[in-house]
Amino acid sequence: MVCLDSCFIIDIIKGLKEAVKLEQEIDNSSEDVTITTPVITEIIVGLHLTRTKKYSSQEEKDKVMNLINSLHVLELDKESAILAGEIQAELENKGEIIDIEDIMIGAIAKHNNETLITRNKKHFEKISGLKILSY
Repeated sequence: MVCLDSCFIIDIIKGLKEAVKLEQEIDNSSEDVTITTPVITEIIVGLHLTRTKKYSSQEEKDKVMNLINSLHVLELDKESAILAGEIQAELENKGEIIDIEDIMIGAIAKHNNETLITRNKKHFEKISGLKILSY
């Protein structure tokens, strides 16, 4: 099973060659594809930020919502939240800080034994035991 990070979804929408190629490979496989609730939050924020030079078109918003609605959603349940807290404490104790959203995404993926597909390998590789597929 694979879990999509927000950067992967954004790269697909933007048509980034590496992401589109990997998306096609996933589509042609029998892999179950998931997304986490914090990824949904990150994507929706990005669609509605007014500080970007170009506002998201309704077509882009519809495309994102169709994608989100087509995927199985993994939530930040009690076990994932506990794991996220442990991960954050471990990283802070080592002086390695990453965004809380990335910690939650990583904890949810790890708890559900998912491989996280991301371009942001630098942050996620700090989470011990998290399976990552980078492009």
